[in-house]
Amino acid sequence: MSTQLIPAEQRIERLITMAGRLIEALENDIASLKAGNARGLRTIDPEIQKLTLLYSREASGLDAESAKEAPLELLKRLSDATGRFRDLLGHQTRLLTRLRSASEGIVRAVAEEVERQRAPMRTYGPSSTQMPSARSPMLHNSVV
Repeated sequence: MSTQLIPAEQRIERLITMAGRLIEALENDIASLKAGNARGLRTIDPEIQKLTLLYSREASGLDAESAKEAPLELLKRLSDATGRFRDLLGHQTRLLTRLRSASEGIVRAVAEEVERQRAPMRTYGPSSTQMPSARSPMLHNSVV
């Protein structure tokens, strides 16, 4: 076998390299989220976002026919990298969903508390708004 890679092998090697960089970014994000540091996310970095788009474009351009030309060991490495990438992406998504739900819950609780404090206090004592009028059926109905 020659030392020069065929185009399919080159594309697979690039995909494996890009997946490795994306895996590092996802691992960093997961560690940051677990530490409570949402500002430390690397996947929001424009460089990583460009890499993600490039990875997507390269992956969609790899078809089964051209992949058949590549050695099995290279395809296994690609499969392992892709599987790890998917697992980490799912884990990061679950963590982000939990964080968003918790944040929304906190905001909702604060808004409800502010609304409760702004609402007029209701008392059970006599007041002109709570006293039944003279025509109220409750005054004339002895059943109740």
